[in-house]
Amino acid sequence: MTISPFASLACPLDGGVLYRDGAVWRCEAGHSFDIARQGYTHLLPVQKKKSLAPGDSKQMVAARQRFLAAGYYQPIAEAVSRTIVSELAANTTLSCLDAGCGEGYYLRQLAAATTETQTLALLGLDISKWAVLAAAKQNQHAAWVVGSNANLPIQSASLDRILCLFGFPVYAEFARVLKPGGELVQVDAGPDHLRELREIIYSSVTVARAPTEEAPEGFRVLSTETIRYPLALDHPEQIADLLAMTPHLYRAKAEGREKAAALDALVVTVDVRLKRLALAL
Repeated sequence: MTISPFASLACPLDGGVLYRDGAVWRCEAGHSFDIARQGYTHLLPVQKKKSLAPGDSKQMVAARQRFLAAGYYQPIAEAVSRTIVSELAANTTLSCLDAGCGEGYYLRQLAAATTETQTLALLGLDISKWAVLAAAKQNQHAAWVVGSNANLPIQSASLDRILCLFGFPVYAEFARVLKPGGELVQVDAGPDHLRELREIIYSSVTVARAPTEEAPEGFRVLSTETIRYPLALDHPEQIADLLAMTPHLYRAKAEGREKAAALDALVVTVDVRLKRLALAL
């Protein structure tokens, strides 16, 4: 594996090209953005924030970090990496964004899956400062930025691949920053994902819809894959981490959260859809 510096950032204020100057990113208009000592850059202007601390909290990030480090979603990471690496020719550089990178697990797995002759230029972006901070602490080879999918601080037509895994896709922005021939790899929850946990914490569970097979505007579907397997959680801490890293923690009522906290073990179904999309011609 070879990691190439990511060099396609754009100024979040005027869209101009950002150039790295030591520990600072600068644009020709004179805007500058410091690279924190932990290795990440804040590219989310305050006027584009909807809250003081958007995205996952420090506690949610820590729970996700523990859960993913235990390997529970390793089959998902392997499928995502295989989708990208299998078509990456030797002696070429692939520029890849993880849009909603969290604490960087999937980018680290992707980097580990590449061979010595394959080169990656990696960018992880998340709206949560805590997530990006955790990602930067674990991997200094990728570029890490605090930013929004709604206004990607990335130059147009500069990316080969985008990952959007359990995230919030903004297809118009994704289409803008992908090169011709670029692809989006998207993972979404299927109808049975974590069904057993949902049945415990909610008084009633609505049957979830399967992710649509239709292509979003500007894209066409290349392939779809279902990743489904049982996941055994043998300790209360593992169940608590799973709940804490999902939106269900805040959607469930106190009674539902108490039921989950009383569990010693639980087997849940992992059910996700991996979709590979290309820019429409």
